[in-house]
Amino acid sequence: MLTELKVKAAKAAERDYKLSDDRGLYLYVTTKGYKSWRLKYRFKGKEGRLVFGPWPEVSLSEARDKRDHARRELREGRDPAIAQRKRKLLGDAGDDSFENVARRWHETQKDRWAPIHADDVIRSLERDIFPQLGKLPVGEIDVPTTLAVLREVENRGSLETAKRLRQRMSAVFSFGIAEGICENDPAAVVTKALKPVNKKKRQPALTDLEQLQGLLVKAEESGASPVTKLASRLLALTAVRPGVVRGMSWGEIEGVDLDGDPFDYPDDAVWRIPAQRMKLVLDRKDDEAFELIVPLSRQAIEVLHAMRPLTKRARYIFPGVRHGHRSISENAIGYLYNRVGYHGRHVPHGWRAAFSTIMNEKAEREGRASDRAVIDLMLAHVPPNIEGRYNRAAYMERRRELAQEWASLLCKPLIAPAELLKLPRR
Repeated sequence: MLTELKVKAAKAAERDYKLSDDRGLYLYVTTKGYKSWRLKYRFKGKEGRLVFGPWPEVSLSEARDKRDHARRELREGRDPAIAQRKRKLLGDAGDDSFENVARRWHETQKDRWAPIHADDVIRSLERDIFPQLGKLPVGEIDVPTTLAVLREVENRGSLETAKRLRQRMSAVFSFGIAEGICENDPAAVVTKALKPVNKKKRQPALTDLEQLQGLLVKAEESGASPVTKLASRLLALTAVRPGVVRGMSWGEIEGVDLDGDPFDYPDDAVWRIPAQRMKLVLDRKDDEAFELIVPLSRQAIEVLHAMRPLTKRARYIFPGVRHGHRSISENAIGYLYNRVGYHGRHVPHGWRAAFSTIMNEKAEREGRASDRAVIDLMLAHVPPNIEGRYNRAAYMERRRELAQEWASLLCKPLIAPAELLKLPRR
């Protein structure tokens, strides 16, 4: 058997030659003194050869490790030369930890998602999965380990979150299988072991105007971040889905100079929400016919003017406190309402029901039956009788009037948005 001293002492000769070690491993020395490690083996009756690399870059002990790995592949019925070529073809993925593989998966997928959803996906893994499994090799994670991590999420009452995390973990494992890093998807197996998610109940919503005004007053008098307070107010004014407000960007605002006179209220100011950010089936996400145009009331424009100096150059109008390149948390507004005493009484999504109920009742009192269809359009309820399409500018004049009526009702007891930035945080 060879030693490092024998390998080092090997000199060039008139002909290339071999120095044998053990179990097929040998050092090949050329006439110019170049030394490399090689393995001679037989697979299915045929002789094969592997080159492990040059000495001293590959030491004797490393060469023996590579030999032992190749012989294990032989025992498992695989040709080590083919396995080596596959590894070279796939490239060295480097760190095969769950976190590394998950981030590579996320990078390949994020362009097909809306930015706000892409942020939510990686943030959920960073919060609940990476601290536990992030450093483990993805191929070493088994079913009981996967279930144990998801059980922790379930135990805090977040059954829906556990379900979403399982789906995302399963996608990561499938990505790892495709890259040849792991062989199984343990997250697929645990599906039936998770607690069933209760059927969604109707989300709690106040529909009394004075109570809604009281909620906003309490929320805005609290010690919460001004960004969260202003996001809450804009959500209330526009009655869109909370996730749409979270992902709101300056490029979506049209018809108003937000760097100009803060008391300029143009009649054609709108918020144009791309279809990809709406709650639509996948085949409608790229169809401009399904974008939503939200007419902006004077009070909504005031909120945007108040936010403009803070986040003019930010990716989102309402960024998170800890990470300025991300939007506010999906729970930020809901937590605010809970803290000021509205837990189980009103959730952020409840503004849609509040707007619909109050404005429809108002329309009925005033004998304007046609307003029901207009209100549905403002809530982005797609009429089924016209193949799911609707005129994006339909009833825009009346929609603008209703948006202004709603804003004027809601904001009577509220201070100016700019004043919220001056209140001390407690």
